[in-house]
Amino acid sequence: MLEEIRISSLGVIESSTLELGPGLTVITGETGAGKTMVVTALGLLLGGRADSGAVRNGAKAARVEGVVATGSLPDFVTAVEDVGGDTEDGQVVLARNIAAEGRSRAWVGGASVPVARLGEVAEPLVAVHGQSDQHRLLRGAAQRDALDRFAGEAVAGPAARFAELYERLGAVETELEDVHRNARARMLEADQLRLGLSEIEAVAPESGEDVSLAAEEQRLGFADTLRAAAEQAREALSSDQDAPDALGTTSAARRFLEAVRDHDAEAADLADRLAEVSYLLSDVAADVASYAARLDSDPARLAAVSERRAALTALTRKYGDTADEVLAWAEQAAARLLDLDDTDGRVERLTQQRDELRAELAQVAAQLTAARTEAAQRLSRAVSDELTLLAMPHAEVTIAVRQQEIAVPETLTRKALQVDGRWVAATATGVDEVEFLLAANTGADARPLAKGASGGELSRVMLALEVSLAETSPVPTFVFDEVDAGVGGKAAIEVGRRLAMLARRAQVLVVTHLPQVAAYADRHVVVAKSSDGTVTTSGLTVLDETGRERELSRMLAGLEESDTALAHARELLQTAAAARDA
Repeated sequence: MLEEIRISSLGVIESSTLELGPGLTVITGETGAGKTMVVTALGLLLGGRADSGAVRNGAKAARVEGVVATGSLPDFVTAVEDVGGDTEDGQVVLARNIAAEGRSRAWVGGASVPVARLGEVAEPLVAVHGQSDQHRLLRGAAQRDALDRFAGEAVAGPAARFAELYERLGAVETELEDVHRNARARMLEADQLRLGLSEIEAVAPESGEDVSLAAEEQRLGFADTLRAAAEQAREALSSDQDAPDALGTTSAARRFLEAVRDHDAEAADLADRLAEVSYLLSDVAADVASYAARLDSDPARLAAVSERRAALTALTRKYGDTADEVLAWAEQAAARLLDLDDTDGRVERLTQQRDELRAELAQVAAQLTAARTEAAQRLSRAVSDELTLLAMPHAEVTIAVRQQEIAVPETLTRKALQVDGRWVAATATGVDEVEFLLAANTGADARPLAKGASGGELSRVMLALEVSLAETSPVPTFVFDEVDAGVGGKAAIEVGRRLAMLARRAQVLVVTHLPQVAAYADRHVVVAKSSDGTVTTSGLTVLDETGRERELSRMLAGLEESDTALAHARELLQTAAAARDA
């Protein structure tokens, strides 16, 4: 909800702040006072086109700021954060600057953004209805969405199911197309996998075999050198030639300490440690001798190992760096080959799945069309009844739900469905095109809203639509500029009453020249114009009860002090208050 609008140097408004709240706010003032500048300011906050001519004479730039309360607008908060803006104390400030030379800048939550991004963030907040505006409900997609919300679960259920099936069908069609398009490539891939698997099967590698064979080849290749080194080591540890060796030297050292162990505990401890060393040396000498005995040269085994390693190396160059990676590739290749060899079966299964999805989609599309058609009839009646009360008794709104018939497609895709024997275009939202039509007078042809009504009539049609859609509308703020053009008397009272009804569910801001409409306001703002003879300035003032009576009397009779006009103004306010409380 908009809490505040700040305007500076825009048109005749030098500097003004408009505090807003829930309910109905009306803006009145004399002709030329600058009432529509408020609507212009809102348009700028919504990313509208900037006109440097709107900058006040003598000012360098015009600036508009809007303070938005974010309490019930989680999607808006997300959009603000996505552009780098911040929310402070549950509020976001939107701002727009228009320089006198034409340059325009925009901010969202303190972050500088392109004007187009400001429009994307702010547009869902406000629906502006004025005689020169592009209305939200004039767009085909918005009309369909509005009808779907009005219909409720009767449309929501089939629409969600259709969207789900449509997405699944798209995935199946893409996969089927890929299988057909890549049939030759799949055959080539299968042949390559078979060749690779046959090569691996011929060698039959084992896990870790390449590592163990490398070690064995190294050992066999240096068997004589290793054996000589082992024999020398064994001789150094325990000599067969009565030469000095490690065991003899250690034993001698032990005997020296054993002889004096009774005289000193530390000497005894060292003697025990030398005894342990002697045992270890004896064990090592035996192991070295055993190792040397096993090191026999085996040229035949060395050749076999080298040949086996060469076969494994040929595999690791193609299918992995190690034998384990080669085995993993073979496992994956076998699974892939099963899939490739089942191409015909896969095509058959995908085709069957596609046909089943298309049949179910057609069935759900028919249900969706029926639900939309029924809702369209109810909404048409509701809007037409509202227009009767808004001084358009002969106007009739109809909502067309139709499909775009197409020729039988050469290739089946989800964009074409056969529904009830007809081929029609389809999108993720169904097969229906929704259009709001207006016949403004008896006998007139129903035409699209933008072409079937004048500016004033269109504003009342929009009011009737918004009132009828109020319970399901996602827009928190509505703005109506001159919605009462061409209306007077009882019809004007009905306009005010309808606006008050809409304001029970949303924030409504209305620029009006009719006292019958202004009387229904929860907040009345007057645009007052002043002049020093050279410069004209307008400001915004929120009226108290006495001020409202004076303003309504001016609007009624052009006289603020007329007792008759004041009495009539009080009567209007009392009537409106009673209607709001009813």
